[in-house]
Amino acid sequence: MNLFEKIFNYRMMAQLDEHGAIAVTAQERQWLLMMLEHPDATAAIEPDTLIRLRQYLGGSDERADSFQSIIVEKAGSTASTLYHPLLRTLRQLIVNKSGMQLLHTRKDGNPLPLQTGVPYKLEYSMVKREWYLLWYNRRTRSLMTTRLRSIVHVENMPVSGEFFAQAAAVLTNQLEKRMQHATVEIIPAYNKELSRILYAFSCFDKQVHYDELADTYLIKLSFLGDETEYVLSKLRFLGLRVRVTDHPYMKFRMREAAHKSLARYGYSSVLEPAQDNDGIMSAEAE
Repeated sequence: MNLFEKIFNYRMMAQLDEHGAIAVTAQERQWLLMMLEHPDATAAIEPDTLIRLRQYLGGSDERADSFQSIIVEKAGSTASTLYHPLLRTLRQLIVNKSGMQLLHTRKDGNPLPLQTGVPYKLEYSMVKREWYLLWYNRRTRSLMTTRLRSIVHVENMPVSGEFFAQAAAVLTNQLEKRMQHATVEIIPAYNKELSRILYAFSCFDKQVHYDELADTYLIKLSFLGDETEYVLSKLRFLGLRVRVTDHPYMKFRMREAAHKSLARYGYSSVLEPAQDNDGIMSAEAE
């Protein structure tokens, strides 16, 4: 592979993204070809799209099986498939701006009555490793979050464009109230690891700003409140490379983790109380 085939430079990648272009290396082409050979690919991708992708990748020098032979996974944990049979059906309903009739079960497995609503968004939880459907409940006029594995049956139910727009506006407003925002500052000494840090936050909506005078990158993250713990795990993983500049609750949790680590090795310090997302949390030093 040409060493300059892909340049990991944020500004250049941002320009490519603005023009709808993607830089792809030979290894990435081989990786995609290997993914297309996965049994779930036929069910997850439209037949025409699958044929076109295989045609585009047909000019690769290596075959997917030769590339796969150099990958060895040891002591891998058991993981469920990333694809769910309802993904395509629900995606088509969302694209077509259609309503639906939904039959799903509770956590204990007992079925709920048939409900009607509008599908809004499909999300994959990196923490729980499963797909969720965000939808508008017509009866309660509220946002619902349902695991795809809890859905027994879903059927198309045409709705007017006016009703769909009204439901989407309600859901957007309710989701915005649940959203959290945090600014992560990259310590200048680690600017060269920008690509790695952005990859750690790749599953979140984010905006990146660069302060030329301070030579500092600022990443503004947007995430749902129940994803805070996952964001914190990423921050702990990045360690000294980053620091949260706002969001008092997350700053408190990072200080708390540091104090507990110090206490494990015989150091003690005072931990000041802080507020959580609802402004009601306090803590005492151990």
